[in-house]
Amino acid sequence: MLGINVDLLINEQIVAREVRLIDENGEQMGILPTSKAMDIAEQKQLDLVCIAPQGKPPVCKVMDYGKYRFELLKKHKEAKKNQKIVSLKEVRLSATIDQHDLDVKSKNARKFLLSGDKVKVSIRFRGRQVSHSSLGLEVMKNFFKSVEDVGHIERQPKMEGRNMFMILAPNVAK
Repeated sequence: MLGINVDLLINEQIVAREVRLIDENGEQMGILPTSKAMDIAEQKQLDLVCIAPQGKPPVCKVMDYGKYRFELLKKHKEAKKNQKIVSLKEVRLSATIDQHDLDVKSKNARKFLLSGDKVKVSIRFRGRQVSHSSLGLEVMKNFFKSVEDVGHIERQPKMEGRNMFMILAPNVAK
């Protein structure tokens, strides 16, 4: 259920002989037999929830379990809604790319960076191009100059086999 653990022992599921009881206001009531703690919870028309089963004796609290679960799920949904998932988009260039093609690719990369995504810029060297990796480095530098106002280099251009990679991250809004 939504990836959080709300499976606590409640009421009859608690098997310990005695428990440390906390009432609905957070006041310590001391160590009581489980049956007595259950009676207290029943009188207040609430649940007895074991919040720390590893304790000696286990710690139980008198509360409305349904309301507690609802609040926990609400907090979890809120936290999930506020997190930003950053994906990695890729832009492929070539060592012999023309200026207009470079402009089109940088326009796409700019769009990715503005939407908050990281961009992996890659160049695959074909045939004898691999011996002229400095041309690829120049292409990477030119490409970065066209998007440097919306992003920064997270990983410098680096050769790996026949490929050169560079990772750009969006600038943090100030």
